[in-house]
Amino acid sequence: MILATCRETQPGETRVSFIPEGVPALMKLGLEVVLESGAGEAAGFPDQAYRERGARLESRRELLPQAEILCQFHPPTPEDIAQLSPGAVVISLLYPLTRLPLVAEMAKRGLTVFALDLLPRISRAQSMDALSSQTTVAGYRAVVLAASLLPRFFPMLMTPAGTIPPARVFIIGAGVAGLQAIATARRLGAIVEAHDVRPVAKEQVESLGARFVGLEKEAAASEDSSGYAKAQSEEFLRRQRELIAAQCQKADVVITTALIPGKPAPILIAKEAVERMRPGSVIVDLAAEQGGNCELTEPGQTVVRSGVTLCGLLNPASALAPQASLFYSKNLQAFLSLLMKEGALQIQTEDPIFGQTLICRAGQIVHEGVRKASEASPAAQTG
Repeated sequence: MILATCRETQPGETRVSFIPEGVPALMKLGLEVVLESGAGEAAGFPDQAYRERGARLESRRELLPQAEILCQFHPPTPEDIAQLSPGAVVISLLYPLTRLPLVAEMAKRGLTVFALDLLPRISRAQSMDALSSQTTVAGYRAVVLAASLLPRFFPMLMTPAGTIPPARVFIIGAGVAGLQAIATARRLGAIVEAHDVRPVAKEQVESLGARFVGLEKEAAASEDSSGYAKAQSEEFLRRQRELIAAQCQKADVVITTALIPGKPAPILIAKEAVERMRPGSVIVDLAAEQGGNCELTEPGQTVVRSGVTLCGLLNPASALAPQASLFYSKNLQAFLSLLMKEGALQIQTEDPIFGQTLICRAGQIVHEGVRKASEASPAAQTG
């Protein structure tokens, strides 16, 4: 079977789905690996490196019609969908609830579509967990960026001219990105505090040497079955915003990572909280792609508001494209190893890994949640 990947077309995207070192392992699965010429260049992987390991290079126009499996970071564009053969398999970070018209178009084309962002949080799926691998990169990147924007040192310095106290870093959300941010900020010598609505996060935060900041009475159901934070009541959110505002006043750096899958990011830092922060402080909003956790976030922009530098970081993993691509290549290899048996596709929907990630098949939207959302969406119906 022909396994293909193309150059990513989203602005600012530099990652590639497969790195050259991963090609031999894919070939052992019975796959012929074909890439669009130049697909890996922005990530530091030239065409020759792929050829040397057995991959074939084609133009996009030649590649798409012959692709039996297409792996991308982002889903194919409508133009790419029109060139794919019915029955082709598409594997990507899809976020289907935010792209219902595109999902409908892929179903109409007869594509079999998997969304890696919907992988269940189970031990068997850890090696395939692309969200975790990419948010690990994002958490690291956020701290390094914040350190470059902050007009002071992160670590404590003792000099003949006096002692400089360490920077104070406050991290909102202790998921994968937040935990990596904690670890990175601690390595740089900062005093780190973190907040999360999930009580289970307290132990994880403290294990990394940070102080956990939480409300006295957490909501009983603070996370869903997948381990993600659930939407909370308005009263809970009000108390949370008050707690966060108080912490922001003491912080030199605030990094926000709070997301609810399929929904806009919750606003946790109000305009008034920013106005009360120290001049020169920095906010890096990793939720910017879904609107941002800060009321003043401008996605894709770095602005100064009331003396506070506010960075609406988009696609932070692309800043470390070689490592991010390596992680994703490994994730895809693990997923394909389960999907491919004796050189052929075997989609076992009773397996939760496939049951929860399979979106479209045989011209239908088969994922229950996505199907219901599509049926309720006029935009999807016209898509």
